[in-house]
Amino acid sequence: MQLEYFHMIDRIVDLKVDEKTIVVEAVVPKESTIFEGHFPGYPLMPGVLLIESMAQASGWLQLGVFKFERMPILAAVKEAKVRGSVYPGDLMSIEASLTHEGSGYAMTEAKIRVGGKLRANSALTFTLIPFPNADMRGYMAKVAERVGFPQQAVSP
Repeated sequence: MQLEYFHMIDRIVDLKVDEKTIVVEAVVPKESTIFEGHFPGYPLMPGVLLIESMAQASGWLQLGVFKFERMPILAAVKEAKVRGSVYPGDLMSIEASLTHEGSGYAMTEAKIRVGGKLRANSALTFTLIPFPNADMRGYMAKVAERVGFPQQAVSP
């Protein structure tokens, strides 16, 4: 996880395109400038970054389901709940499932667990757009390789 670059996902553990589910992992960095202010002497992963982590896991799921042909853009966060603290050094397991797709948007349900305990969950809505240009698609293909996205799904 590289918080300063909004790279929230370290690796894809399990992507089941036919079941429309994904599990990813991310280790919260032990040190980051984010923790200097959140909070001094008691660092916690900010809730907004927990939501971003669930959104990115959901995004990778959609890239798989839609065969890397459309780019998911977060459009709405519903029912987001932080149920417990996430600390520097924690290994987050993030699960997402696609619950609806159609008319240019998709919806997911996502959960974050640490040590098997639920820490956050949310319902998320995404707008689905064509990749804006070849450079963006190429960048996403490189990130896909880094996180272990099945490369056969990236090929045009």
